[in-house]
Amino acid sequence: MTGKGLNAQQRRALLLDVERGVTNGGETQPWQTDTCIGSWHYERSVFEQHKYKTALQVSQMLIDIVSKNGNLQLSIPLPGHGAPDADELKFLEELTAWMDVNSEGIHGTRPWKVYGEGPSVAAQSPRGQFGGARDVRPYTPEDMRFTMKGDSLYAFIMVWPETKSAVVKSLAANSPQIGERKVADVSLLGHGGKIEWTQDEKGLNVKLPDQPPCASAVTLKIKGVIAA
Repeated sequence: MTGKGLNAQQRRALLLDVERGVTNGGETQPWQTDTCIGSWHYERSVFEQHKYKTALQVSQMLIDIVSKNGNLQLSIPLPGHGAPDADELKFLEELTAWMDVNSEGIHGTRPWKVYGEGPSVAAQSPRGQFGGARDVRPYTPEDMRFTMKGDSLYAFIMVWPETKSAVVKSLAANSPQIGERKVADVSLLGHGGKIEWTQDEKGLNVKLPDQPPCASAVTLKIKGVIAA
């Protein structure tokens, strides 16, 4: 059972639903976003004008939601004959291709001590259509989101950096998030080679390969900072 605009007592019994929006920060209680790649009902004009949400936007949205202890309920509106149109099929192909590479950091994961870092965390989030923060918004290479599973921490770099390098500031040596724990290993999901990295008082410094393993946000898998 879900409800909108719930208070703390109501959230003990109902799942908070944020229509076409996301929460402004990490949540201890589970919640969900319900949204659609177009209009809630099929509109031919959305297809003809190519105005559906993109796989890039939805993958970033999914990462942000999961990092905040949320669930994404995504609608694909269908025309009267019941089959997705060409743009919807293209969207699904691109999103599933992204999930093929990065789903390890999504499925079965839990929120970390902080949900993210970067300008999208520090700045005031634009308001969504029905409350909460807007579900689709711009990100930068400095924007990151975190999830965890077992002894692995997943750090999503929301935009591929042209410099081919990234700094995860939350993993700085002796930071409040990890204390005396040290990074033991770093890999990039979908990339078969080794990743060069160092850890210092500024953060986890990662050198990325020349080409990204997918067309949207990429995922670092980090060992050593979470107890098994």
